[in-house]
Amino acid sequence: MLLSGKTAIISGAASRRGIGLATARRFAAEGARVAILDIDAAAAADAAATLGAAHLGLGCNVADKSSCNDAVAQVIAKFGVIDILINNAGITQPVKLLDITPDDWERIQDVNLKGVLFLSQAVIPHMRGRKQGSIACMSSVSAQRGGGIFGGPHYSAAKAGVLGLAKAMAREFGPDGIRVNCVTPGLIGTDITAGKLTDDMKAKILEGIPLNRLGTADDVAGIYTFLASDLSAYVTGAVIDVNGGMLIH
Repeated sequence: MLLSGKTAIISGAASRRGIGLATARRFAAEGARVAILDIDAAAAADAAATLGAAHLGLGCNVADKSSCNDAVAQVIAKFGVIDILINNAGITQPVKLLDITPDDWERIQDVNLKGVLFLSQAVIPHMRGRKQGSIACMSSVSAQRGGGIFGGPHYSAAKAGVLGLAKAMAREFGPDGIRVNCVTPGLIGTDITAGKLTDDMKAKILEGIPLNRLGTADDVAGIYTFLASDLSAYVTGAVIDVNGGMLIH
């Protein structure tokens, strides 16, 4: 098993059809002990229970530094170590540039970008002390192409910020044995997209995807598993596209 004996934190992983929970299931199947963090503590506990008694579900608001510190402390108290951090939590909002309010901007930036900073800050000192660790961060194809289907410009900006932040962390903490990479999914079938795609919209989108299908949560979970495992031991600062070829030029 690729993650046997490893302990992983996955943020934003309580949604039943989400990428986070799909990743948690894959990690557990590969032998990892998983701590699911979510702003909904009850949902996090329920999601962890579906993985088995060896796993943990905790409430955590990634946009709040003290909440991140508390959650990480609880994971260390439970499992003793943290080998893997998946910065997966995120929110979106379909809105045009001129309609973005200050509150909209702060909310999207706080969860998608500041949340990566705060949770990484909480975990890195522990990883640094052990001279090892793998961090993977959720960005988006919208950061690369200047917009997506369901995310506004402020979402694209936040996800582009994740790319820069992850590369900076990779450069700073590489000497400590900590790898930091990014995943940039295209359009993935999750609760965010459920019921929002008409047949005409889907047909038009598929015209630009060489693999001729939308992505699944398991597609992204597989890449997270690669980045968390020793298969990617010499990979850091990388950005891995999971979009079916949408960005081929």
